[in-house]
Amino acid sequence: MDLKYWVGLMIILIIAVAVLTFGVGTDYERIEIAGSTSVQPVAEKLAEKYMEEHPDVRIDVMGGGSGLGIRSVSQDIIAIGTSSKALDQSENPGLTNYTIGKEGIVVALNVDNPVDDLTKSQLKDIFSGKITNWKELGGPDAKINLVIREDGSGTRKAFEDLVMDKTEVKSDAVVQTSTESIKLAVKQDPNAIGYISLAHMTPDVKALKLDGITPSLETITDNSYVLQRPFLFVTDGKPEGEVKKFIEWCLSPEGQEIVKEEKIVPIII
Repeated sequence: MDLKYWVGLMIILIIAVAVLTFGVGTDYERIEIAGSTSVQPVAEKLAEKYMEEHPDVRIDVMGGGSGLGIRSVSQDIIAIGTSSKALDQSENPGLTNYTIGKEGIVVALNVDNPVDDLTKSQLKDIFSGKITNWKELGGPDAKINLVIREDGSGTRKAFEDLVMDKTEVKSDAVVQTSTESIKLAVKQDPNAIGYISLAHMTPDVKALKLDGITPSLETITDNSYVLQRPFLFVTDGKPEGEVKKFIEWCLSPEGQEIVKEEKIVPIII
Protein backbone atom coordinates (compact mmCIF):
# COMPACT_ATOMS: atom_id res chain seq x y z
CA MET A 1 0.00 0.00 0.00
CA ASP A 2 1.23 3.55 -0.67
CA LEU A 3 2.94 5.78 1.87
CA LYS A 4 0.05 8.27 1.96
CA TYR A 5 -2.34 5.53 3.04
CA TRP A 6 -0.08 4.45 5.92
CA VAL A 7 0.47 8.04 7.06
CA GLY A 8 -3.27 8.70 6.98
CA LEU A 9 -3.98 5.45 8.75
CA MET A 10 -1.50 6.29 11.51
CA ILE A 11 -3.19 9.68 12.03
CA ILE A 12 -6.58 8.00 12.35
CA LEU A 13 -5.20 5.42 14.79
CA ILE A 14 -3.53 8.10 16.92
CA ILE A 15 -6.82 10.02 17.15
CA ALA A 16 -8.70 6.82 17.98
CA VAL A 17 -6.21 5.97 20.74
CA ALA A 18 -6.48 9.52 22.12
CA VAL A 19 -10.26 9.23 22.19
CA LEU A 20 -10.10 5.92 24.04
CA THR A 21 -7.43 7.18 26.44
CA PHE A 22 -8.81 10.59 27.31
CA GLY A 23 -12.47 10.07 26.53
CA VAL A 24 -13.09 7.47 29.22
CA GLY A 25 -15.66 8.62 31.75
CA THR A 26 -17.58 10.82 29.32
CA ASP A 27 -21.09 10.09 28.10
CA TYR A 28 -20.28 11.09 24.51
CA GLU A 29 -21.20 8.93 21.57
CA ARG A 30 -18.28 9.24 19.14
CA ILE A 31 -18.26 8.92 15.36
CA GLU A 32 -15.03 8.92 13.34
CA ILE A 33 -15.22 10.04 9.69
CA ALA A 34 -12.32 10.10 7.22
CA GLY A 35 -11.64 10.11 3.50
CA SER A 36 -12.04 12.50 0.58
CA THR A 37 -10.53 15.96 1.09
CA SER A 38 -13.23 17.27 -1.27
CA VAL A 39 -16.03 15.89 0.91
CA GLN A 40 -14.27 16.92 4.14
CA PRO A 41 -15.50 20.57 4.32
CA VAL A 42 -19.19 19.71 3.90
CA ALA A 43 -18.83 16.73 6.25
CA GLU A 44 -17.34 19.08 8.85
CA LYS A 45 -20.26 21.51 8.48
CA LEU A 46 -22.79 18.69 8.80
CA ALA A 47 -21.00 17.31 11.86
CA GLU A 48 -20.79 20.76 13.47
CA LYS A 49 -24.52 21.38 13.12
CA TYR A 50 -25.46 17.87 14.21
CA MET A 51 -23.35 18.19 17.37
CA GLU A 52 -25.05 21.50 18.18
CA GLU A 53 -28.39 19.71 18.16
CA HIS A 54 -27.02 16.55 19.83
CA PRO A 55 -24.59 17.65 22.58
CA ASP A 56 -24.04 14.05 23.66
CA VAL A 57 -22.41 13.21 20.29
CA ARG A 58 -18.84 13.96 19.18
CA ILE A 59 -17.94 13.62 15.49
CA ASP A 60 -14.32 13.75 14.29
CA VAL A 61 -13.86 14.48 10.57
CA MET A 62 -10.53 13.89 8.83
CA GLY A 63 -9.23 13.88 5.25
CA GLY A 64 -6.71 11.50 3.73
CA GLY A 65 -8.32 10.77 0.36
CA SER A 66 -11.19 8.63 -0.87
CA GLY A 67 -9.04 5.51 -1.03
CA LEU A 68 -8.09 5.89 2.62
CA GLY A 69 -11.71 6.40 3.62
CA ILE A 70 -12.92 3.31 1.78
CA ARG A 71 -10.12 1.10 3.08
CA SER A 72 -10.42 2.36 6.66
CA VAL A 73 -14.16 1.83 6.90
CA SER A 74 -13.87 -1.63 5.35
CA GLN A 75 -11.38 -2.51 8.11
CA ASP A 76 -13.70 -1.11 10.84
CA ILE A 77 -11.13 1.54 11.80
CA ILE A 78 -13.70 4.33 11.33
CA ALA A 79 -17.50 4.47 11.29
CA ILE A 80 -17.96 6.45 8.06
CA GLY A 81 -15.67 6.73 5.07
CA THR A 82 -16.13 9.62 2.65
CA SER A 83 -15.60 9.26 -1.08
CA SER A 84 -15.80 11.55 -4.09
CA LYS A 85 -15.75 8.65 -6.50
CA ALA A 86 -18.40 6.04 -7.15
CA LEU A 87 -17.86 2.69 -5.45
CA ASP A 88 -17.25 -0.44 -7.47
CA GLN A 89 -19.37 -2.87 -5.46
CA SER A 90 -17.53 -5.86 -6.93
CA GLU A 91 -14.31 -4.49 -5.39
CA ASN A 92 -15.98 -3.42 -2.14
CA PRO A 93 -18.46 -6.12 -1.16
CA GLY A 94 -20.30 -5.46 2.07
CA LEU A 95 -19.96 -1.68 1.94
CA THR A 96 -23.04 0.53 1.82
CA ASN A 97 -22.89 4.00 0.31
CA TYR A 98 -25.17 7.00 0.70
CA THR A 99 -25.08 9.88 -1.78
CA ILE A 100 -25.30 13.13 0.17
CA GLY A 101 -24.96 15.36 -2.91
CA LYS A 102 -23.45 15.89 -6.35
CA GLU A 103 -20.39 18.02 -6.96
CA GLY A 104 -18.68 19.54 -9.96
CA ILE A 105 -15.04 19.23 -10.90
CA VAL A 106 -13.75 22.60 -12.07
CA VAL A 107 -10.83 22.92 -14.46
CA ALA A 108 -8.90 25.79 -12.93
CA LEU A 109 -6.57 28.24 -14.66
CA ASN A 110 -4.50 31.16 -13.45
CA VAL A 111 -6.54 34.39 -13.55
CA ASP A 112 -4.04 35.92 -16.01
CA ASN A 113 -4.57 33.14 -18.58
CA PRO A 114 -6.72 34.51 -21.43
CA VAL A 115 -8.15 31.08 -22.35
CA ASP A 116 -11.78 30.87 -21.20
CA ASP A 117 -13.38 27.88 -22.92
CA LEU A 118 -12.18 24.47 -24.08
CA THR A 119 -13.80 21.35 -25.41
CA LYS A 120 -13.67 18.08 -23.54
CA SER A 121 -11.52 16.69 -26.37
CA GLN A 122 -9.02 19.55 -25.99
CA LEU A 123 -8.89 18.93 -22.26
CA LYS A 124 -8.02 15.28 -22.85
CA ASP A 125 -5.30 16.30 -25.33
CA ILE A 126 -3.82 18.72 -22.78
CA PHE A 127 -3.59 16.20 -19.96
CA SER A 128 -2.34 13.42 -22.23
CA GLY A 129 0.44 15.65 -23.60
CA LYS A 130 -0.86 15.92 -27.15
CA ILE A 131 -1.29 19.69 -26.69
CA THR A 132 1.66 21.20 -24.81
CA ASN A 133 1.61 24.95 -25.53
CA TRP A 134 -1.06 27.51 -24.66
CA LYS A 135 -0.68 29.16 -28.09
CA GLU A 136 -2.38 26.10 -29.63
CA LEU A 137 -5.49 27.14 -27.66
CA GLY A 138 -5.41 30.88 -28.27
CA GLY A 139 -3.25 31.65 -25.26
CA PRO A 140 0.36 32.83 -24.83
CA ASP A 141 3.39 31.08 -26.30
CA ALA A 142 4.13 29.16 -23.11
CA LYS A 143 4.40 25.54 -21.99
CA ILE A 144 1.29 24.12 -20.32
CA ASN A 145 2.07 23.00 -16.77
CA LEU A 146 -0.19 20.20 -15.56
CA VAL A 147 -1.17 19.89 -11.89
CA ILE A 148 -2.99 16.73 -10.81
CA ARG A 149 -4.04 14.87 -7.67
CA GLU A 150 -2.32 11.81 -6.23
CA ASP A 151 -3.27 8.17 -6.70
CA GLY A 152 -6.22 7.28 -4.46
CA SER A 153 -7.81 10.71 -4.83
CA GLY A 154 -11.49 10.57 -5.70
CA THR A 155 -11.17 13.80 -7.65
CA ARG A 156 -8.40 12.32 -9.79
CA LYS A 157 -10.33 9.10 -10.39
CA ALA A 158 -13.46 11.03 -11.39
CA PHE A 159 -11.49 13.35 -13.70
CA GLU A 160 -9.76 10.44 -15.41
CA ASP A 161 -13.02 8.52 -15.82
CA LEU A 162 -14.88 11.55 -17.19
CA VAL A 163 -12.17 13.09 -19.36
CA MET A 164 -9.27 10.75 -20.09
CA ASP A 165 -11.20 7.62 -21.16
CA LYS A 166 -8.33 5.27 -20.17
CA THR A 167 -5.69 7.52 -21.79
CA GLU A 168 -2.70 8.05 -19.50
CA VAL A 169 -2.01 11.49 -18.03
CA LYS A 170 1.32 12.99 -19.10
CA SER A 171 4.10 11.70 -16.85
CA ASP A 172 5.63 15.09 -15.96
CA ALA A 173 2.44 16.41 -14.33
CA VAL A 174 3.02 17.90 -10.87
CA VAL A 175 1.22 15.85 -8.20
CA GLN A 176 -0.50 17.58 -5.28
CA THR A 177 -2.17 15.91 -2.30
CA SER A 178 -5.26 18.09 -1.81
CA THR A 179 -7.71 20.31 -3.64
CA GLU A 180 -6.34 23.38 -1.86
CA SER A 181 -2.74 22.60 -2.86
CA ILE A 182 -3.77 22.33 -6.52
CA LYS A 183 -5.55 25.67 -6.28
CA LEU A 184 -2.46 27.27 -4.75
CA ALA A 185 -0.23 25.85 -7.50
CA VAL A 186 -2.52 27.25 -10.22
CA LYS A 187 -2.74 30.60 -8.45
CA GLN A 188 1.05 30.92 -8.38
CA ASP A 189 1.78 29.72 -11.93
CA PRO A 190 0.31 31.67 -14.91
CA ASN A 191 0.83 28.64 -17.18
CA ALA A 192 -0.69 25.99 -14.92
CA ILE A 193 -3.91 24.03 -15.31
CA GLY A 194 -5.46 21.75 -12.70
CA TYR A 195 -8.77 20.45 -11.44
CA ILE A 196 -10.49 21.23 -8.16
CA SER A 197 -13.85 20.89 -6.44
CA LEU A 198 -16.49 23.49 -7.22
CA ALA A 199 -16.97 23.94 -3.48
CA HIS A 200 -13.33 25.09 -3.23
CA MET A 201 -13.58 27.68 -6.04
CA THR A 202 -12.51 31.20 -5.09
CA PRO A 203 -11.84 34.32 -7.21
CA ASP A 204 -8.06 33.86 -7.04
CA VAL A 205 -8.27 31.16 -9.77
CA LYS A 206 -10.39 31.05 -12.94
CA ALA A 207 -13.00 28.42 -13.69
CA LEU A 208 -12.76 27.20 -17.28
CA LYS A 209 -15.91 26.76 -19.34
CA LEU A 210 -16.23 23.30 -20.86
CA ASP A 211 -17.93 23.14 -24.26
CA GLY A 212 -19.39 26.57 -23.50
CA ILE A 213 -20.88 25.55 -20.13
CA THR A 214 -19.84 27.30 -16.91
CA PRO A 215 -19.59 25.03 -13.84
CA SER A 216 -22.26 26.03 -11.31
CA LEU A 217 -24.90 24.56 -9.03
CA GLU A 218 -27.46 25.17 -11.78
CA THR A 219 -25.50 23.47 -14.58
CA ILE A 220 -24.70 20.49 -12.34
CA THR A 221 -28.35 20.19 -11.32
CA ASP A 222 -29.56 20.13 -14.92
CA ASN A 223 -26.60 17.91 -15.96
CA SER A 224 -25.47 20.32 -18.69
CA TYR A 225 -22.03 20.53 -17.05
CA VAL A 226 -20.64 17.04 -17.48
CA LEU A 227 -17.71 17.02 -15.04
CA GLN A 228 -19.60 15.98 -11.92
CA ARG A 229 -19.38 13.17 -9.38
CA PRO A 230 -21.18 11.94 -6.26
CA PHE A 231 -20.25 12.79 -2.69
CA LEU A 232 -20.64 9.62 -0.66
CA PHE A 233 -20.79 8.47 2.94
CA VAL A 234 -19.68 4.84 3.12
CA THR A 235 -20.33 2.35 5.94
CA ASP A 236 -19.39 -1.27 6.52
CA GLY A 237 -22.77 -2.94 6.09
CA LYS A 238 -25.91 -1.16 7.24
CA PRO A 239 -25.26 1.54 9.86
CA GLU A 240 -26.83 1.33 13.28
CA GLY A 241 -27.36 3.54 16.31
CA GLU A 242 -26.02 7.08 16.22
CA VAL A 243 -24.21 6.56 12.90
CA LYS A 244 -27.54 5.67 11.27
CA LYS A 245 -29.24 8.67 12.88
CA PHE A 246 -26.49 11.02 11.68
CA ILE A 247 -26.64 9.80 8.08
CA GLU A 248 -30.44 10.02 8.06
CA TRP A 249 -30.18 13.58 9.37
CA CYS A 250 -27.66 14.46 6.62
CA LEU A 251 -30.23 13.25 4.06
CA SER A 252 -33.09 15.17 5.71
CA PRO A 253 -34.20 18.63 4.46
CA GLU A 254 -32.18 20.27 7.26
CA GLY A 255 -28.99 18.41 6.42
CA GLN A 256 -29.46 18.91 2.68
CA GLU A 257 -29.81 22.65 3.18
CA ILE A 258 -26.32 22.67 4.69
CA VAL A 259 -25.08 20.65 1.71
CA LYS A 260 -26.49 23.31 -0.61
CA GLU A 261 -24.92 26.12 1.42
CA GLU A 262 -21.53 24.46 0.83
CA LYS A 263 -22.01 24.73 -2.98
CA ILE A 264 -22.88 21.04 -3.34
CA VAL A 265 -25.98 20.01 -5.29
CA PRO A 266 -28.30 18.39 -2.73
CA ILE A 267 -30.19 15.16 -3.32
CA ILE A 268 -33.36 16.85 -2.03
CA ILE A 269 -34.02 19.92 -4.20
